[in-house]
Amino acid sequence: MSQLVQAKKAPPVALEEATGANQHLTFALGGEMFAVDILHVKEIIEYGAVTEIPMMPVFIRGVINLRGSVVPVVDLSARFGARRTVVGRRTCIVIIEVSDGVVDQDVGIVVDAVSEVLEIAAADIEPPPSFGARIRADFIAGMAKVEGSFVILVDIDKVLDANEIAEIAAGDSAREARLPPAAGEDAAAGAA
Repeated sequence: MSQLVQAKKAPPVALEEATGANQHLTFALGGEMFAVDILHVKEIIEYGAVTEIPMMPVFIRGVINLRGSVVPVVDLSARFGARRTVVGRRTCIVIIEVSDGVVDQDVGIVVDAVSEVLEIAAADIEPPPSFGARIRADFIAGMAKVEGSFVILVDIDKVLDANEIAEIAAGDSAREARLPPAAGEDAAAGAA
C-alpha cells in the first residue's frame, strides 16, 4: 500500500438508477466491517506523519500535509466512543470530502484496514438499530447484509460534522483550562 489509491469521482448514476445500488468502500475497524459511500472518498493513503495538536478531543489524531494542504485526521474508532486505533501494518487514512453546505473540506479518517468497494442495493439496506449499537444511532445510515455478514453503513456527514466537532473541541479546551496543574507544575511555576 505504498502508493496512493485514487477513488473515481464520476458518479455511477446509470448503475444507481438501473439497480438502486450504490458503491461503498468497506473497511475494518475494531473487528467490525463498516462502509462509506464511495462518492465521499477522495483517496486512501498509508498511515504516517500525523502531527498532533494539543488540547483537541481524543478522537482528533492531528493533521497531515497532503500535497501542501493541511488535512485534519479523525480516529474513527475513538469518534465512535471506543479506544483509539492501534496503528498496525494495514492501518491507513481514508481521505473523505465533507461539506457544511458552504465549503468542502477534506478530512482523513483512521481505519484498521481497507477491504474493497462493494455495490450495495438500496433494498439490501436495513434501518439502523434503535438499541444495542455501540456507536451513536445517528452515525449509522443503515445496516447491510453482504455475503452473510453485516456491514455498518456510516453516515459520514454526521460523524464528521464540523460544527459538532468544533463544539466538542471548545468544550474540551475549556475543561482542560479548569483542570488543576499536574504534580510539580506549581513548584516549577513558582521557581520561574
